[in-house]
Amino acid sequence: MKGSVDLVEVWRGDILECTHRGHAVVMREGEVIHAWGDPGAVIYPRSSAKMLQALPLVESGAADALGLRSDQIALACASHVGAAYHTDRVRHWIADLGLGDDDFRCGAHEPTEIAARDDLIRSGGRPCQYHNNCSGKHAGFLSLNRHVGGGPEYVDPDHPVQRAVRAAFEEVTGEESPGYGIDGCSAPNFATTVTGLARAMSTYATAGRRSGARDAAQARLVGAMVAHPELIAGEGRACTSFMRACGGRVAVKGGAEGVNVAMIPELGVGIALKIADGAARASEAALAAILIRLGMLDADDPVARRHVNAPQRNWRGTVTGELRAAPGFA
Repeated sequence: MKGSVDLVEVWRGDILECTHRGHAVVMREGEVIHAWGDPGAVIYPRSSAKMLQALPLVESGAADALGLRSDQIALACASHVGAAYHTDRVRHWIADLGLGDDDFRCGAHEPTEIAARDDLIRSGGRPCQYHNNCSGKHAGFLSLNRHVGGGPEYVDPDHPVQRAVRAAFEEVTGEESPGYGIDGCSAPNFATTVTGLARAMSTYATAGRRSGARDAAQARLVGAMVAHPELIAGEGRACTSFMRACGGRVAVKGGAEGVNVAMIPELGVGIALKIADGAARASEAALAAILIRLGMLDADDPVARRHVNAPQRNWRGTVTGELRAAPGFA
């Protein structure tokens, strides 16, 4: 990507074996306080935008009208692994709406949690759409659709649900989106700049300091994420691990192709980053480095050490090198 800079290095022995380049922006209350690469690079935020996509669900009053709990609000922001504690909640949620698996438009895939996948295989079952890592987001879309009275094709970009999502997305990023791509779960994913995404995260980080339905909705979404870190991703996944390691002081959401975001309410800070080659290991390392820089994550915490300034080991446990932040970054 044009304008990207070195963010993460992978060393094997004394030789730099791999460099991951990218862009990152840290914003506090609407002002950029740190930036690397090109802050104006246009990206698809992918799943890191899920709390933006869930904003109309809460802001419209649909969540209250349907009596949604905080765990359901968290699932609307989630990229889950398909564990039973994820899928059971999603199945009950859509059943409460009087809907079933066929009403989803996200597509089916096997659970990514190994135990859940193996249980499904042993039982002779087939993957359903509620196993999809985005099924919580789609349950949120279906709930909003019930509230607005739209047709069944709620992922159509011209559907009232997606028009509401785009309007909210553009308002919190502070930018008119130049377009959209169709995500893995078939929903439109609206493009923005890295700065726009960081600006959106900073509005979530400062939620509760303003007034109105949007401020309350953003605060509720952040609160649900930090209250249920296991629902946002799953055991062993970076989003869940980071939120736990930061003691509930940070909300984190990753996205495909090397995107990551974070919201830090006590600092009023939003973070957005994009790794040019799409590597998840680099996205997680870069976010860990920024969280350490901002004092949110202890550099010696096992979670931090797993992701950045971390020894690389082979299958015998021998240390072969190190994954670390590039010089000058974080």
